[in-house]
Amino acid sequence: MYKIVKKRELNSTVTMMDIYAPLVAKKAEAGQFIILRVDENGERIPLTVAGFDREAGTVKIIFQIVGGTTMRLNAKKEGEYIQDFVGPLGCATKTDGVKKVCIVGGGVGCAIALPVAQKFKALGCEVHSIIGFRSKDLVILEKEFAECSDKLTIMTDDGSYGRQGVVTVPLKEAIEGGENYDEVIAIGPLVMMKFVVATTRPYGIKTTVSMNPIMIDGTGMCGGCRLTVGGKTKFACVDGPDFDGFEVDFDEAMARSSAYAEFEQGQRSELCNLLNKAVK
Repeated sequence: MYKIVKKRELNSTVTMMDIYAPLVAKKAEAGQFIILRVDENGERIPLTVAGFDREAGTVKIIFQIVGGTTMRLNAKKEGEYIQDFVGPLGCATKTDGVKKVCIVGGGVGCAIALPVAQKFKALGCEVHSIIGFRSKDLVILEKEFAECSDKLTIMTDDGSYGRQGVVTVPLKEAIEGGENYDEVIAIGPLVMMKFVVATTRPYGIKTTVSMNPIMIDGTGMCGGCRLTVGGKTKFACVDGPDFDGFEVDFDEAMARSSAYAEFEQGQRSELCNLLNKAVK
């Protein structure tokens, strides 16, 4: 059992927790993930390592409340426990040879992008961050990004905060304005990453994307997280989650990601009904 040491609501749909898991915290690196179960009858879900404190033995997770399992997780309080917390899994983000990087995060993907930006900053890199959200009330981690970024740009779809528009607009402006990035790292919705890649491709700038497909065991055995990268089948859990954005088949990945949308909505509705009955 793993204790929830700290819990904080980042916005109405996104929650942050610090989990006491000293063995995971000892080995975790930016870009990796864990798999957890809320209780012994729960499903396994992957969540990115959003931070860690080796001395305190805690690992930070940030999740969006979208289905039954994340609703159950969000119902847990500080001091309570979750059943399983396995990791770190996946490959850490590579940083060799990078002196100037642009981190592009979208929505809850910013939770994954933040530790990557922090790691590059700690290594002495010049870090430019572009983070995008639908509206002001969904903005998360602004203070944390400001602390690790030499330049931070915030975009919102409706213009209620920062600049109005999508993240590719300031990215293209920066490139055409003479910013020579060694690498662009995009983390967020698949469609956002697809268009970031389309933006950088004409300039030949190395572009890495973090893929988070359907995943079950996290060891490459189930095949649920398979992707087509460079015409070959790869598994996000063991080969990634970071991949060369120029080689990812985004259309296939988007089609697969929506396969269980109806089931997830059903699970969410069922749990909402149970919770409402419990309250009554």
